Amino acid sequence: MAGVEFRTAPTHYRHWTLKVEGDVATLTMDVAEQGGLVPGYELKLNSYDLGVDIELYDAVQRLRFEHPGVRAVVVTSGKEKVFCAGANIRMLAASDHAWKVNFCKFTNETRNAVEDATAHSGQTYLAAVNGTASGGGYELALACERILLVDDRSTTVSLPELPLLGVLPGTGGLTRLVDKRHVRRDLADHFATRPEGVGGARAVRRRLVDEAV
Repeated sequence: MAGVEFRTAPTHYRHWTLKVEGDVATLTMDVAEQGGLVPGYELKLNSYDLGVDIELYDAVQRLRFEHPGVRAVVVTSGKEKVFCAGANIRMLAASDHAWKVNFCKFTNETRNAVEDATAHSGQTYLAAVNGTASGGGYELALACERILLVDDRSTTVSLPELPLLGVLPGTGGLTRLVDKRHVRRDLADHFATRPEGVGGARAVRRRLVDEAV
């Protein structure tokens, strides 16, 4: 990843907005479609590339060490009907193997940092899933301590990588389903074969989310 600038600040964010009000912070994801780290793809449907995750990682660290009084961090979307579509497929298709590996490593470390902040800094992350969360978008929600899903009869959560792309989820989706959310292994396996996803009360019953609201 030579030449990539990892230093940023909230005043330079293109894809996230960080707002702190007392002991509650809100991280709103509103990805700029034309704001890809390199040319050749559009970041549609709140999909992300390394540049989007660099901003997220920066926000997580700033909340821990610049805003220690924050107790709850709400992660949500600024777009209508979509929370996050996961890693941008066109970006991945155009990347060489080393870039893909390091991209997955960085996004994994970012989600680990979210969980570490909840465990060790008392900043509980809550995913307010106000639109469809698929693939890496649902994996981002899984990194949060609690997941609240809008119950609008259209919003779902899914891990469609296997049926649609023939690959396993790359940022801890199945592991967090089983080890963190205690979803039965057979149900987790079945869920990962469903491209259409699960929403509403069914998602709550299967422990895929905590509340449908």
